[in-house]
Amino acid sequence: MYFEYPGLLWLLVIPALLVLHYIYLELAGRHPHMRVSSSVPWTITGTSFMAVLRHLPFLLRTFALVMIIIAIARPRSSTEMEKIDTEGIDIVLAMDVSTSMLARDLTPDRISASKDIAIEFISQRPSDRMGIVVFAGESFTQCPLTTDRATLINLMKEVQTDLIEDGTAIGNGLATAVARMKDSDARSRVVILLTDGVNNRGEISPQMAAEIAKTYGIRVYTIGVGKEGMAPYPVMTPWGVEVQNVKVEIDEALLSDIAQSTGGRYFRATDNTKLAEIYSEINKMEKAKTTVDSFPVYKELYGLYALLALIAVLLEFFIDRFVLRRLP
Repeated sequence: MYFEYPGLLWLLVIPALLVLHYIYLELAGRHPHMRVSSSVPWTITGTSFMAVLRHLPFLLRTFALVMIIIAIARPRSSTEMEKIDTEGIDIVLAMDVSTSMLARDLTPDRISASKDIAIEFISQRPSDRMGIVVFAGESFTQCPLTTDRATLINLMKEVQTDLIEDGTAIGNGLATAVARMKDSDARSRVVILLTDGVNNRGEISPQMAAEIAKTYGIRVYTIGVGKEGMAPYPVMTPWGVEVQNVKVEIDEALLSDIAQSTGGRYFRATDNTKLAEIYSEINKMEKAKTTVDSFPVYKELYGLYALLALIAVLLEFFIDRFVLRRLP
């Protein structure tokens, strides 16, 4: 807290002098008096409550004067605020939703782990526009580019494996993601493509989709999800669902080529921790440029002191007139 007019605080000398003068009068015994034949009826042992209370109006009046002087000196507080201008990044998360994403080599399974970690990634980038594309045998836009984090997260939670025809159309998924931001004027445009399989469907080849992304200056980070070797996978049998080990097949050469040709990187996620580390690394690499302007925000505090002065004056009036019953 500081004062806009600190020089006015010298006026606090006035209430200080008033207090000294009051004390002097009390010590000198200069009080109103009258002559009586005997003081016995008025003799009181000790100090009565009313004798002490008679000083309270003066104290309240002095306190009110102090509060008024502080109020006119204009006390204020200031907080340093920052205005941040961000050159945002457009990011589309292209996620494989084929049935192979139900494999349980990640906890509880690949698609659930991918969704949870993607939601955390979304929450960490409040300044960017983000969108979601899902693909299996074909692809579609789950959420267009938006800054509405609540909607984006809710739509990510709704992603599941039975949304579209099964298969793995990596080329279609990447092409749809590119189409979502080809007209964007963002400083940086990024696709994070996550899959656990080999391209086996779709009208657009992954290589062609990568060339289109490169043409538009869109960087593609690719993530292969799945452990090495075999992975537990739920299989429907005549006796119900059984978990069987199936071979993990990820076209790492293709994903690496897509990333390198567009200026991105390829990552392999073999467990939840590794997948979280990958998103964290991408988060660090794709930092938005920010400019910060600082400015103070002031809060006026004189109202509080003025209110205290008013309360003291009203309390002094009440005690003086109705408790001590002094005449005006």
